[in-house]
Amino acid sequence: MKEYTYETFYINHNWVFRKENPQRCRDIIDRYARQGYRYAGYVPTEFGLYGMLNAIDLIFEKDV
Repeated sequence: MKEYTYETFYINHNWVFRKENPQRCRDIIDRYARQGYRYAGYVPTEFGLYGMLNAIDLIFEKDV
């Protein structure tokens, strides 16, 4: 059986800080990996004007 947990990730659209988004995601994935979770994917959860993605839920799983 699997246990799932989710963490909401808010995307920074500021043009100056846009490059920080991938590193922030990697930091979250690494933190969960140290706790025994495996990255399982993501689900878009919030959209802005013109369909711009504003937030996603990162999904993690581990065996229980």
